Amino acid sequence: MPSRLDDGTVVALVADATAAPSMHNAQPWRFRRATGERRLLLYADLERAMPHSDPDDRALHIGCGAALFNLRVAAAHAGLVPETRLLPEPGDPLLLAAVDLAGPDPAAGRLPDDELARLHPAIRERHTSRHPFADKEVPEELRATLREAAVREGAELLFPGAWHAETVLDLVRDAENRDVMNPEVNEDVVRWTRLGPEADTAVDGVPEYAFGPRERDGKAPQRDFAGRRKVADRGTTSFEHTPHLALLSTPGDRPADWLRAGQAMERVLLEATLADLATSLTSHALEDRELRLLARDPGAGTGLVQMVLRIGYGPRGPVTPRRPVTDVLDIV
Repeated sequence: MPSRLDDGTVVALVADATAAPSMHNAQPWRFRRATGERRLLLYADLERAMPHSDPDDRALHIGCGAALFNLRVAAAHAGLVPETRLLPEPGDPLLLAAVDLAGPDPAAGRLPDDELARLHPAIRERHTSRHPFADKEVPEELRATLREAAVREGAELLFPGAWHAETVLDLVRDAENRDVMNPEVNEDVVRWTRLGPEADTAVDGVPEYAFGPRERDGKAPQRDFAGRRKVADRGTTSFEHTPHLALLSTPGDRPADWLRAGQAMERVLLEATLADLATSLTSHALEDRELRLLARDPGAGTGLVQMVLRIGYGPRGPVTPRRPVTDVLDIV
């Protein structure tokens, strides 16, 4: 096994990691590597936190967990064996994960994870779609694959029945109405949306070309990032009346659970992308813990819903901007 891991490989790994989704595309992560070491550290970037809509940094941890999963996939694709520890230093809550990038050692039974490596092409193909999806069922065999993807990362993916799905949609609408009455929450949206010429040069946030059309009718559970602001050349169209939802939940509701939720979410999204499914995400109705309790499976009544996924057949969304690796990676 080589004793050194070259900087070029590390830069490539971090570039793949940062293709992950995050709330309002704030990209709330930083990576650090000591020169000559085979360890990468993942830190939370609190300058990109959202104090009004994410006061507990739950969504921040989920986004960082998604980046961590992409890092693991990229490492496996590069022939490495990532060994991950979550929250390795209790005294440093900003240090979210330590990843040792070991080389393969067949004699010790340490080999790259082919199942992780298989997902690598989807990292650059996965984009959030805020467009209408077709009224076409996702086959049960594919649903089973997505459920298994969540289980592999310590989470559960539930495809709710009609009554449960309608309850979740009601929670989303309630959250939208709550936001209208709370200008502080809207501050986070305004901060992280990019309109006009800024959309063409942004390296973070949600650019106006990714807002998707306004909803004329239908029940797609997604946030309207434009709000009452005018966006040029933005049309209005009908969305599906019965969106296909999936609820990602974890047994607990602590930072480690949120990091696992982020990894599970990204594994599900990459599997869906490989299966030519379009996806979008919303945690709009989950920004309050009490609402997360209401969103869970009414039959089992266990687990905490961490993300609502909309999955179906439709156009993929556009590529959204990413910060340069030099802005998020420190080699010291």
